[in-house]
Order: sequence, then C-alpha cells, then structure tokens
Amino acid sequence: MLPTLMIVDDDALIREGLATAFHKDFKIYQADSRNAAIDLLRSLPAPPELALIDLGLPPTPHRPDEGFHLIAELLAHSPKVNIFVLSGQDDQSNARHARALGAIDFIAKPCAPEKIKEYLVDALKVQKSEDDNKNLDGQLLGLIGQSPPVKALRSQIEMYAAIPYPVLIEGESGSGKELVAAAIQKQGPNLKAPFKVLNCAAIAPTLIEPTLFGYSKGAFTGATNAQSGFFEDASDGTLFLDEIGEMPLELQTKLLRVLENGEYQRVGETATRKSRARIIAATNRNLRDTVRTGTFRADLYHRLNVFSIKVPPLRELGQDKLLLLNHFRAYYARQIKQPPFELQPDAMQLWEQYSFPGNTRELRNIVIRLATKHPGKSVSAMQLQDEFDPLEMSAPEQGASPDSIKQQLQQGNFSLNQHLHEQESRYINAALELASGNISEAAKLLGLNRTTLHSRMGAHTKLNG
Repeated sequence: MLPTLMIVDDDALIREGLATAFHKDFKIYQADSRNAAIDLLRSLPAPPELALIDLGLPPTPHRPDEGFHLIAELLAHSPKVNIFVLSGQDDQSNARHARALGAIDFIAKPCAPEKIKEYLVDALKVQKSEDDNKNLDGQLLGLIGQSPPVKALRSQIEMYAAIPYPVLIEGESGSGKELVAAAIQKQGPNLKAPFKVLNCAAIAPTLIEPTLFGYSKGAFTGATNAQSGFFEDASDGTLFLDEIGEMPLELQTKLLRVLENGEYQRVGETATRKSRARIIAATNRNLRDTVRTGTFRADLYHRLNVFSIKVPPLRELGQDKLLLLNHFRAYYARQIKQPPFELQPDAMQLWEQYSFPGNTRELRNIVIRLATKHPGKSVSAMQLQDEFDPLEMSAPEQGASPDSIKQQLQQGNFSLNQHLHEQESRYINAALELASGNISEAAKLLGLNRTTLHSRMGAHTKLNG
C-alpha cells in the first residue's frame, strides 16, 4: 500500500499540481482550509503518515495563524504524523515557530516536487526506523533521564503497572504520555496482552461509540457486517484512551458504566457484554477545569483518576536535555550512516537555556535536522538558534549583552534587516492574535495607527512572497 499524504493549501492549482506529481508514490488527500483538514482527518480510516500544509489558510491567508493552529491540531489528533510546512510565508520566525510546534521542517515556495518528495521519503525512513526500534537501545523515548522528576515518573510507572485500576496521565503535548501508557502495559503482569490505543480527538464524535463498543449488522447506514470494538479487542489487556477530554458528554455516561461494572453493549444490540480491559486515559487539558465548566463529568473524572501520573515538561528536567541530546544524536547518526554533529560551547549553553516548548518531540526534530544539515560538523550558537522558536528566544535577545552581540556579528551571515524584520513580524502576529484579527485593535496594541499597520503588513506579505 502507498503511504498516505494530506495536502492542505487554499490554492487549488498547487494542490492539484502536487497531487499529480506525487500520485504514483503516495495516496493523496486534499483540503483547502484548517476546518476541512480536520473534518477530513476524522473521516479517514487511519491518520495520514505525512502532511504538507500551507501556513496562510483562510479566513486569514495573509497571516500564519491558521497554519500554526492546524499543526497543533494535527499532532493532537495523530502524534505520529510527519508534518512539513510548504509556504510562501517564509519569514524565518514563522519557520522556526512552525518547527517548535512539531513540524518536521519548513519548505519555502516555490520548491521542485522532486525535492519535496525527498523530504517526504526521508521522513518515512526515519519513522520506519523508529517503529522497528521502539525502545532505542532498550530505553523508552521520553523516559530517558536522571533528573528527580524522571526518576519519580519511573517509580510511579513501576508501582501502577501491577495494579488493575484506571490511571490518568496528564502532560503537555509532546511530553510522551502514550509512551508512559505503553511502559505501564509493558511492566505489567500480562506482557503479551493486547494494548489498544484510541485517540478521542482523532475520530469524529459520532464514530467514537461504535469504535469503542462495536456494532451489529445494520445498526446504521454502512454497517454491512457486525464489528467488534476496542473494548472487546483489548480483551484482558489495556485500552489507552488518549485525549480523553475530547470525548462527547453523552458518551461519557456509557464509559462510566464500563468503569463501574464492566458492562457495555454494541451499537444496535441489546445484549450486555463484559469488559476485562484496564483503562488508561491521557489528556493535555486540565480536566478539573472542564469539570467546573460542565464539559466533563465529575463522576467519570474521579473514576479515571484512581491513580494519576503527571508527565513533566522538558523545561523542568534540567540536565536531562543533554542526555536526550546525546541519545538522539547518536541514534540518528547511526540511521543516516554519518558521523554525529557537535555543539560548540556557546551553542551548548544555548541548548541548556532553551525551554523546548514542544517538549521531547521538538527536541527530537531539532536533532534530526541538525544531523541532516551538519553531519560530523561543529554547530555554532547562531546555527542552533535558527532551529529554536523565536517566541521562546525573545526575552534573552532583548537582554543580549554587548559581548553576545559581538559574538553573533563575528560568526558571519548576520543581517540586521532580517533580524528587525523577524522581530517586527512577531509583534504584529502577536497583536493580531490578541485582537482576533481586528486590525484597528491590533494597531492600538502596537502603538500605531491603522494605516501604518496596514502598510507594514503589506510589506511583510511582499517580503514573504
């Protein structure tokens, strides 16, 4: 079977051109907006392996906001999708922010289809390598580290693995919640039992019930045969419900019943079935807040929260960022059969200071890009900074010392115009987001009049192609 590729661009000519160029190598799906892409994703039998998305999508094609939101939503729906941004908005701050959100890389328009295909094929090779070596030298990704939070996390996993009660895993996007769930299963007493995963955000709300509980023949249009659900397929193993906070309220009642007495019914059947599966749930939302707002049942929350695990964000793990750097650097150097890159002392200092808002997923992607761009070479602070999210780097830049500025200038390839352009673009985008796209309000936030802001936005659009 061909690997699947989702192309999201509001320009029909670009979509059709790429589809024509790639139809022999990939199964193509197309969408012209963020909402259309999410609807398409939920309708597919399985998430796409690859995605090519534009940043400038309607209703605000002159700004990157819709594209940024889509990156986050795609990864929430399917953490393993390999996202590439293909955009004319090639402002370096946009590129860096897209990568921090979880995109593998940024491809500036125009780009030859053959080159784009190289990016896509290489990403699939990396993914296959990781799938074939899930433990990466015996250690689960995301659980590498010697910091107190990681040691505490390992202790909790070991403690809860042998207990058959529900576990609620909370943590930021990219922090490794599914890996923690898999570790609980692998350290449990029944290692060979099934481990079924359902991402509640990746499936249309109307399909969650038949997916979980199964359905009888004729239960609804298209149900030509009876089908078992995840509860039945999990048997006496583990059912991992990722992004549980996205489950519709009406279905939460039925899930609560399973947790209370193990009973459920297939859609279209009256016969009661029993489940022996252990439930592990995960969320990047604060479920206590959703309980207070009435979008999540309090009784279900307490049933799921018998035991809880909080996966720490990478910014709290101190020197573990260096352990992860060394681990991924060695691993991907072996995969591409090239010597590993090195970080110069000033780059190493920058690595330790960076907060990695995208957590382990972001760190991994940065290492992959550095391994590809600089095999066997020494990476400078300036080169490394190009991989970091400028929104996370803005505070240190504002307080840059004269010595650090001199160091940047001595490293070469510095453009004051580009630097000022990126800074201005960041502030304009932030103001527009705060003002929900209202240009007059954004102009007030920036201390500009509306005409001046319009003019500067036009200049940025022209520069970004």
